[in-house]
Amino acid sequence: MRIKTLTILSVLLLFLDCKQEGENPVNTEIEQDHTQLVTEQDVSKLKYIEYALDSNTEETIKDWTEYEQLEALVVDLKKGDLKFFRDNEKVVLLLIKELKQSIPEVLNSPSIIARLLVLETKILKLESLANLSTTTKDELLDTIKEFFVAYYTLTFQMNKKIEFDNRSIERPE
Repeated sequence: MRIKTLTILSVLLLFLDCKQEGENPVNTEIEQDHTQLVTEQDVSKLKYIEYALDSNTEETIKDWTEYEQLEALVVDLKKGDLKFFRDNEKVVLLLIKELKQSIPEVLNSPSIIARLLVLETKILKLESLANLSTTTKDELLDTIKEFFVAYYTLTFQMNKKIEFDNRSIERPE
């Protein structure tokens, strides 16, 4: 009697195990489709203002490697590549931390720090949405646009800070 009960339970467990294995490839397909949610063409249709770095600003930040990593991230995002944000929370947090800690002294001002905080918020939002399976294409594109706006606002503010610092105003005697 015990052997019969054990045999029936074993067969039942095998069927349940087989059923669960059959469901996993479907989930994998959904996740794979989710990773290709945004394309380069979708990102190129976003409307935002791009600011280039001024030559004086470029000279000031030439040794700021974390900003170069951020620039590379922007290039990847323009291609629709979200790999940096996928299951990579520690690296994202490390980039943000090092970006804020290694600001060149010339740029270390409240206005630049405020723009970095906004950029940090947008990076974290993009990272969280990129890892959610329920994120829609429109939500992701809106968040990418917000990230671009924050990034280019930071660039604009750095240009303005360097321009302001290089101004020489003669005072009347």
